[in-house]
Amino acid sequence: MDDAASDPRTRDHPSVGPMNIGAWAGFPLLAPGGEVLGSFCVIDDSPRTWSAADLTMLETLARSVSAEIHLRQSLEAARQAHRLSADLAHSLQQGLLPPSLHPIPGLEVAASYHPASASGSSGVEVGGDFYDLFATRGSSYAAVLGDVCGKGVEAAKVTAMARYTVRADASRILSPAALLGRLNTAMLAQRAPRFLTAAYTAFRLTPGRLAGRVSLAGHPPALIRRADGRVHRVGTPGTLLGVVEHVSLVDVRFRLAPGDLLLLYTDGACEARPRPGTPPDRRRQVFGDAELAAALSGTRGLDAEATVKGIGAALADHHDGWASDDTALLALRVPASP
Repeated sequence: MDDAASDPRTRDHPSVGPMNIGAWAGFPLLAPGGEVLGSFCVIDDSPRTWSAADLTMLETLARSVSAEIHLRQSLEAARQAHRLSADLAHSLQQGLLPPSLHPIPGLEVAASYHPASASGSSGVEVGGDFYDLFATRGSSYAAVLGDVCGKGVEAAKVTAMARYTVRADASRILSPAALLGRLNTAMLAQRAPRFLTAAYTAFRLTPGRLAGRVSLAGHPPALIRRADGRVHRVGTPGTLLGVVEHVSLVDVRFRLAPGDLLLLYTDGACEARPRPGTPPDRRRQVFGDAELAAALSGTRGLDAEATVKGIGAALADHHDGWASDDTALLALRVPASP
């Protein structure tokens, strides 16, 4: 309107007089679907004629504002979707781990799971690390810790299948190697889309002692920390699961005396790499097998829970809290004699 006070479309508008509107021009602000969100307008305190260039500029600015509003709305919707995805991923991950470790009289138990630090755009994918601890029969128990290749829904499917297959067969298959072989058969039968590495131990308790067997399916060896702080590996390397029909797996016996601790872990604890982009002069070496053994030895005398926390702290300190891979730890310790 060149003259808002006389134009029949605006002359009776209550803001024309108080705001001293002489001339008015505007364009609607539109959503992507064409819905009107508002208007972008200009006013002059005196009547005037709006030129074609004025109106073209106004239309361009209105479209720019509409695009900015849409961008901000899209960004907020993406943030909400990201938060929802993160919550769902967290819930799914927690569902693949036992809510709490099975208490075992005469044995200290502790575990932890830390996801890899976000390196992509989402940072909410479900990891494939898992652990479990449960009774099998009588005074016998089993502990398993595994690492499924990859992340996401397909890895979660294999994780769930592996954990519950192991639980279902553990009471009737006493040999860890035989049980992991059974899991391999099940994975091939179901055409699991991911391969799996695992460490499985079956053990029994006697007063102040633990006797067990461990089998490794493409997994890092278990570590035993003796009461005096000495650390040594236990387990014979075997074939990873879900790839070939015939696997080579071996049972290795071990014993824990009072104060001894057995640690199962995934490769996030022994292949921890520096944060991407770290300058070469500030880049530390990989936190590898030797560093993990040293960290475990440094927890001499600590109970299972404090040991797991101590190793987690050593990993975080080594790479400033940036985890290159998911990390799961499971510790079993025979309490020290009074």
